[in-house]
Amino acid sequence: MTTNPIMRERLAMQDNEPDRIHRLQLPERAAIAGASARRADLDLLAQAPKDFLDTTHFDTIRFPPPAWALDSFAKAAKDGQLAYSPYRGNKVVLRSLAETVGRFLGVKIDPERNIILTPGTQGALFAALSSLVDREERITLIDPDYLFYARMARFLDADVGYVPLHFNQENPSPDLDKLEAEFKKGSKYLVLSHPNNPTGAVFDRGTVSAICKLAQRYGVTILADELYSRLLHDDRAFPHFAAEPGMSDRVITLLGPSKTESLSGYRLGVVVGPAHLVDRMENVLSLTSLRAPAYSQHILIPWLRDDQEWLATRLREFTALREMTVTKFQKLPWLRLRPQAGTAYAWPDISKLELPDADVAGAILRDAGVLVSPGYQFGPQANGHFRVCYARDEAIWSSALDRMVAVLQKLARSRGL
Repeated sequence: MTTNPIMRERLAMQDNEPDRIHRLQLPERAAIAGASARRADLDLLAQAPKDFLDTTHFDTIRFPPPAWALDSFAKAAKDGQLAYSPYRGNKVVLRSLAETVGRFLGVKIDPERNIILTPGTQGALFAALSSLVDREERITLIDPDYLFYARMARFLDADVGYVPLHFNQENPSPDLDKLEAEFKKGSKYLVLSHPNNPTGAVFDRGTVSAICKLAQRYGVTILADELYSRLLHDDRAFPHFAAEPGMSDRVITLLGPSKTESLSGYRLGVVVGPAHLVDRMENVLSLTSLRAPAYSQHILIPWLRDDQEWLATRLREFTALREMTVTKFQKLPWLRLRPQAGTAYAWPDISKLELPDADVAGAILRDAGVLVSPGYQFGPQANGHFRVCYARDEAIWSSALDRMVAVLQKLARSRGL
């Protein structure tokens, strides 16, 4: 337990919190984290040395936003009439996005019925889940996957089921038999990131088609978080759930420029879905933030339209960093690391250490000065891993990798590996 007095006070305050806030902490993860997921995270942060390197997010200094972002924002900000917009978003922006996003997804989008803007994809996720899931309804998540799916589901008092993600040769896929079993249990919602966060897995078209056929058979709605669907390596093809036949009324797609384009500070999410679900999301948005940041909305007009050459350059830089990361970690023969097809995350398998993820992450933070995301954050069966974001300055990242490898090798020797 932490010796930091501020952290101790914060943890003590949690003992008297409402039940929905208690659920939000994922207390069920104590079996693998030693405490609730949130408490384990706070305890890890309490060990941080001064000037540690945080690999839980992208480095927007090394990878700044494209020039058109600030130009579009500044132009909009000069016009006070644009300070407010309808809840769904500025109508000019929505009309532009209906064309560009529709072309990207391969679907037809009605700008007045099928699209809504939110304050980041995190805001999109909460608005979507809040408009879908009722108390004690069952939703299905992939294991591993983004931490906040489970946290929001538990906050909404939903029943959560997990389906493991398998890597069968070169084609990763959720366990389709277990996925069908989940649907047979009455789960009406599948929530997943694609590409997968944290593993970077990208499903082939056959897998996406198989998932969609199961969803149609059992009346399941898919919430597909495709935030990283432009951050792909090796010219990888990307199949969208929304483009599958018969899925127009069964898929909500979350998109945004926050990661690939380093625009997280502009707080923008784009949601495409069937009209009746977008209507519900508008109601939720009216209670939380009213609208996405009004001036920021205008940077979405050039997004997907004017940045193809810029994107190609950035992807080459990300892929080079991926290769550096894989090469450095492969110096440890006991560590397994599969080069991911998408995202700027690496997901090293350190299960041979047979140590709790929190202990390994703590050692890396204290002795290497690097904060990683422990495996317990991403699912009940995700222990034995950690996630790092390698969107960093190349020289700084190379040095950080060397320090992490040294710490991991020291742990391995202590375990007789």
